[in-house]
Amino acid sequence: MTRRIVVAGASMGGLRAAERLRAAHWTGAITVIGDEPHMPYNRPPLSKEVLAGRAPFASLAFTPKASAADVEWRLGASVTSARLADRVVVLEGGEELAFDGLVVATGMRPRRLRCEGPLNGRHTVRTLADAQGLRDELTRPGARVVVVGAGFIGCEVAATAVGLGVTEVTVVDPLPLPMVGPLGELLGRALLRRHEERGVRFALGAGVAGFEGEDRVTGVVLSDGTVLPADVVVESVGSVANTEWLDGNGLDLTDGVLTDDQLRVGGLPHVVAVGDVARFPNARYDGIPRRVEHWSIPTDTAKHAAKSLVAHLDGAEADFEPFAPLPTFWSDQHEFRLQSFGAPVLGKDDVRVLDGAPDGDVLVGYHADGRLVGVVALGGHAATTGAARYRAQLLKQPALTA
Repeated sequence: MTRRIVVAGASMGGLRAAERLRAAHWTGAITVIGDEPHMPYNRPPLSKEVLAGRAPFASLAFTPKASAADVEWRLGASVTSARLADRVVVLEGGEELAFDGLVVATGMRPRRLRCEGPLNGRHTVRTLADAQGLRDELTRPGARVVVVGAGFIGCEVAATAVGLGVTEVTVVDPLPLPMVGPLGELLGRALLRRHEERGVRFALGAGVAGFEGEDRVTGVVLSDGTVLPADVVVESVGSVANTEWLDGNGLDLTDGVLTDDQLRVGGLPHVVAVGDVARFPNARYDGIPRRVEHWSIPTDTAKHAAKSLVAHLDGAEADFEPFAPLPTFWSDQHEFRLQSFGAPVLGKDDVRVLDGAPDGDVLVGYHADGRLVGVVALGGHAATTGAARYRAQLLKQPALTA
């Protein structure tokens, strides 16, 4: 009987998992199940190039490696439940699919605001359909746009909207500065200044209390009573892990899927998790399990998880080093870029300018216990190249103690 690994989730993490399973010499069947009708595609351009109309879908689609040409893709289908002890997943419609090994790669979905008011005119940006629908609205003459959330996606969407010629773009956030959570005050203030200089307005320090309008949103009511006129609202208020299908298996699903340092789930060596749904301890830092929603993580987790899973299924348990990725992210906003290596969030209490100045191109270092744990560049090519030069130093740093 043919042995099978099921990959639940057909985004980038699912694709990379399938490819790495073959690279780890898995010769059995691989079935990838995903609820979107598309083959895996690159999501970061959705809030930038796709929304701006500069990138067609064909430019986003990943090309699977030749080694994964025999992978079975079950697209437009979703996994609704699993019995991990029995090694069975259940698909929408009731079909049961047996597996020898399981890769959890179901990712995230946008969090939605639970406020009174109409839904029409309110958008999120996670899928190709989301970006296409939002673009149609942003290109309507005279559109007034309110972006709720001043994080990565919110700031990118605001920048793209201004670039499309939208003259009234307001970003709302209860925090005092854009992206202050992951980056701290110094870069938060620098980002605020750059966005305002390019025409983005901000309503900071207030949340959303509700939405005005009958069949369609016409305004956003803030917690301080202010009403912002709006024809289009973009909700960028975080993500929710797609883990409900794993309920009933005794797993820790409080924030994604908790794994060990080999990306194994719930003490079950035949189940691993990859991508931003995985909450894993990073041996490079303090060992506290965290989810990481960066573009590099699907590839990094897939490589390690595939080795761990295949070794177990082949009966050749290996003593792999603990998973210890160096997180990397970038964000393009207007004509400047944020580029990061490491874990800035762990060093926000000790932030130092390494090169340049906040008013121009700047390179910032984040320190914990006196040592560098992350760098972030803000500006043009010279600044982002400067950040890359610190990558080797960050890779050589000893682990933090929990």
